[in-house]
Amino acid sequence: MKPLRIIFMGSPDFAVPSLEALHKSSHNILTVVSGSDKRRRRRGDPEPTAVKKRAQELGLPTLDADDMKSEKLADDLRTLKPDLFVVVAFKILPKRLLEIPAIGSINLHASLLPAYRGAAPIHWAVINGEKETGCTVFFLDQQVDTGEILKQSRVVISENDTTGDVYNKLMQNGADLIVQSANLIAEGEFETYAQDHSKATPAPKLFKENTRIDFAKPAQEIHNLIRGLNPFPVAWCTYKGKKMNVYQSAIDQEAGLKQGELKFEDEKLLAGTGDGSIELKEVQLPGGKRISGAEFGRGFETNIILNES
Repeated sequence: MKPLRIIFMGSPDFAVPSLEALHKSSHNILTVVSGSDKRRRRRGDPEPTAVKKRAQELGLPTLDADDMKSEKLADDLRTLKPDLFVVVAFKILPKRLLEIPAIGSINLHASLLPAYRGAAPIHWAVINGEKETGCTVFFLDQQVDTGEILKQSRVVISENDTTGDVYNKLMQNGADLIVQSANLIAEGEFETYAQDHSKATPAPKLFKENTRIDFAKPAQEIHNLIRGLNPFPVAWCTYKGKKMNVYQSAIDQEAGLKQGELKFEDEKLLAGTGDGSIELKEVQLPGGKRISGAEFGRGFETNIILNES
């Protein structure tokens, strides 16, 4: 197997294990392309992305790229004469960049494509109550998440897994898959297959509007929403007109509660749902810290209806 000349592209921590795995492999990373340094805390100096920081620690050359349509960026990458671009959690590549590598560009996506195309595939898999998800390595084309699939791997989503839990599973799962895919390409005997576009499902960005808890829904759906939005951007409702974040929950069998009715009983903070109740195990009010449902119940009024102004 002849080692590939690879340009790696990525920014967040999700991409770091993939970079590390490729660095340990026999392949040659020519440079690491990432976003430029920015102030990432309210106070402090500009800091590199997680990928750029790790690349520097590994002694790899790096290249800042904020404008993917920059002629200089294209020229710099073309000069390196790469065999392959490996893209993990990065920006959309324009046609002029996709034409540079001799073999093509592969992308790691955190779903079993064509399921959950879009910006938040892990969140939506958990929110929708999926029992499994996985990673897909596919060749990039001009449309988002539509290219031919090279390799997939699967992971189980446990009953109470949060998006954070699944994120951590897929980080390492994806890193292994990237190296396996690069090896297949280097051996020159790989096959790809087209996605069935009729089975595609969306994974759109998450906003305030689609992260609010609707207590008219069944308890299981609410529980899935809460764990699917943990650790970010966090499910929420209103308590006496104030936004209340809900980080953890559990299905409960309490009967007789109205939808959204809050009750504190036997050290449990319960809320009525469309088919019973749900325990709110960890919550946070504006300006306060995250506290257990039991702490909340002992310190705040309960016999109210959530989401009422």
